Order: sequence, then C-alpha cells, then structure tokens
Amino acid sequence: MKTIILKFGGTSVGSIERIKKVSQIIYQYKKKGNKVVVVSSAMSGVTNDLIKKSKLISKDFERAEYDVLVSTGEQAACALIAGRLNHLGLKARSWMSWQIPILTDGPYSNARINKIISKQLLKYLNSGGIPIITGFQGINNLSRLTTIGRSGSDASAIMIAKNLNASECIIYTDVEGIYTTDPRFHKRAKKINQIEYDEILEMASLGSKVMQPNSVQDAKLNNIDVIVKSSFVNKPGTLITKSFKKKDFGNQIITGISSTKNDVKITIAGVKDKPGVAAYIFEPLSKNLINVDMVVQNISLNGKETDLTFTIKSEDLKRTEKIIRENKNIFYKKLSFDKNLAKISIIGVGMITTPGTTYRMFKALASKKINIMVISTSEIKISVLISSKFIKKAIAVLHKEFNLD
Repeated sequence: MKTIILKFGGTSVGSIERIKKVSQIIYQYKKKGNKVVVVSSAMSGVTNDLIKKSKLISKDFERAEYDVLVSTGEQAACALIAGRLNHLGLKARSWMSWQIPILTDGPYSNARINKIISKQLLKYLNSGGIPIITGFQGINNLSRLTTIGRSGSDASAIMIAKNLNASECIIYTDVEGIYTTDPRFHKRAKKINQIEYDEILEMASLGSKVMQPNSVQDAKLNNIDVIVKSSFVNKPGTLITKSFKKKDFGNQIITGISSTKNDVKITIAGVKDKPGVAAYIFEPLSKNLINVDMVVQNISLNGKETDLTFTIKSEDLKRTEKIIRENKNIFYKKLSFDKNLAKISIIGVGMITTPGTTYRMFKALASKKINIMVISTSEIKISVLISSKFIKKAIAVLHKEFNLD
C-alpha cells in the first residue's frame, strides 16, 4: 500500500466550493487503496489579511505572536477539509504542528524543520485515517509556534514525505505544472513534463513563483521526487526529479527562462582597492536582511581603485542608500542608482556541454536592440540585467532562440 502526500496551496482551498473539490481529489486517492496524508495552506488571501491586521495593531508586532496569528489560517483550512472528508464517509482529522509534533530551529517567521516525531501520526495513518496537517508551521524548543516562511507548506509536505518514506509527494496548485517561462509574459510558454532539481532550484531562486527555493533544496537533499499539478483540471503535471537522460523537447539546451522586475543597480565608484573592502560594504546590508544579487567589480587602470556594482530589489533602495552613506569603513567618489530594471535568466543543464550558449543569448537580445547592463553566470544559468520595459520582448526572443515555443 503506497503512502501519498498531497499538498494543496491557498488557491486550491480558496473557497468552500474549492475545498469540496479538493476533498473529492483526496477521496479518489483513498479509494484506490492508498495511505493518504494531506498538507494544506491557508485559504488564499487569509494570511495576507492577518498580516494587515498585525500591522494595524503595531508597526513592530512581536515576532512570536505574529507566528501564532498567521498560522491560524492553515488551522481553519485543515478543519474544513477534514470536516468535508468526514461528510463523505472517510475517517479524517486535522493535525496542528504541535500535535505531531513538527520541531523547528531558527528565528520566528523563518524557521526550518529539524525533526518530525511521527509515532502518533503513523498510528492514525495505519488505522485508515487521513491526517490533514497544517503546512507552514512548526514548534520550537520553547513550545512556541513557528512559521517556515511564505510558501512554507511545500517544505512541510516534502519533509513529511521524507519522514513517512512516501511513494509520492504531489503539490497541487492553480497551474498545470512548471512552464518554460511565465505564461503571463509569453503566451507560447510550454509546460515542462520533467525537470531536474538544479534547474528548478535556479528557476525558483531567479523569480519563478511555482515553488519556494528552500522547498526545492529540501527535495533535492532528501532525494524526494515531487509532482506539481493543478487542482482545477485533471491533467499530468511536472515531475521534479534527479538527473534524467531524455529531455522533454528533444536535445534541449535551455529548459526555462525566469525573470524578475523592479530591480535596482547600485554602483559605488572610486572605492579604494584593498583587502576586505567588499566585506565592509556587504556586511551591514546582510545584517539588515537586504539581499544582494548580481555583483560586478572593475579595477581601475592604476590598480588603486575599484568600481563595485550590485543589484537589490527596489523596495530596499532607501535603506541601502542610507546604510552605504553612513558606512564609515568605506571611502568612495560617487554613489549612483539605476531603477526600473529587470533580470532575465536562461536555465538549463544542457549549457554545461554546449558551447556558444552565451553568444546566442547576447545575439538574440541585440537583434531586438536590448542593452545588457550586468551579466552573471553559473554552470547552468546566465542572467542579464536590462531595462524592465523590455522584459516581454526579451523573454519572447530568447524563448524562440532556444526552441522553447
């Protein structure tokens, strides 16, 4: 008898009618003789509403209480699903993180699952019951509720799948799977049937919203295959797995194209070139939880000065400027900013063994007169920074260039 983990995102349980529909999906898996474990997010919009309420109470809402507050959304969704399954004649009950328990380490609002003690959960599962488990939350060594960060229910499902040695972990969402690029930006985007962990990890970290990067990393580290599919239509989804030989679309070099917008390029010109200068710049940004992305350093001809360029999100610009200007450990000649930029990235394990991929990308963008401001590369991705007004045009030309249409 197979154990299957079914995780439902917020849009899948976003209304009573949708909860009834996902209950039918669960019913079908159970009637086929599977052991079924369900992990649920909060109903769509509920967590955002709770966050707004916390801000109305206090601009500095206490973090432990914040986690208690926002975790109530999952509790409500799980109770509703369990209630519907009982109505359909199945044995089901909701499980809070502390009832299992799911033990976490790390700070409130950004904890990581450390251990799952599943003795009681297994007992209930083996008795024929369907556990409906709150995603996104755990409990720390002080017996306080913690949350695992936005979209953390995916991580909960993956770690439960590992703990129960499940045969399948299926992530149900509002899209049919993972696409070669965002269908909102390019109508000819194609669903990917299979994708490697490393590729989806790059896509997730570079702007794809289907899965949280930490969840993909957990799946890779624990060698858990994950299927992403829609709860709205009965169609095959996308399998996320370890390396495989056959690509979906023939001998494909590039698997997908990711993009982010609202990026800002910051250049600190005329910095004295000496050991530790980069650390002096980036350490205070790190301490203020400002994520630095693309970094380029150019040394002057005399070898005494350097220009340091990096990118951040636009919402962090004011704080970043303040931190740099107040930094007494660095000396520079000029601080400049370029706003309204976008990052376009091509991702694919095929580029490791295929020369000329960089040239093809740059040539394709040049054919549409799209200027490249910053370039960043790794073994399986190439990212470029461009003006955000060219984002759709860039995706379209690259999608066509690499035979993804």
